[in-house]
Amino acid sequence: MAKKSEEELLKVRLDKWLWSVRLFKSRSKATAACRNGRVRVKEAVAKPSTLIQVGEQLEIRKDGFILQFKVNKLLEKRVSATLAEPCYDNITPEEELNKFKDWFIGKAPAERREKGAGRPTKRERREIEDYKDEIYLDDWFDKQ
Repeated sequence: MAKKSEEELLKVRLDKWLWSVRLFKSRSKATAACRNGRVRVKEAVAKPSTLIQVGEQLEIRKDGFILQFKVNKLLEKRVSATLAEPCYDNITPEEELNKFKDWFIGKAPAERREKGAGRPTKRERREIEDYKDEIYLDDWFDKQ
């Protein structure tokens, strides 16, 4: 099979492009998003096999956010993040970006246990839950 030149690459499958520019971690996740109606091309729900071309606008509902992108370059193979970045423009409205930023600000990192400590026992779990309830209730009463 001969390698395609840029001129020959006029259209690419939507799921393949979403995966190759790293908007989804795997092609199967990109395909599932398309099948579930979370991806729109030209304001119409798109199938995974939809062929996209340069200049089209995509709307992706992902993790409760509505992200919008404009296609600048077509790719069939997955590339590094630095090479993928110029392939699209993020045209998501400012309100949606603020919603995205607000969601991440103030979030604590995942809780960790010391290596080799294993799962908490029933007693430890109850102590952890009581401690968290104290902190939560204190914050709640302070706000009232």
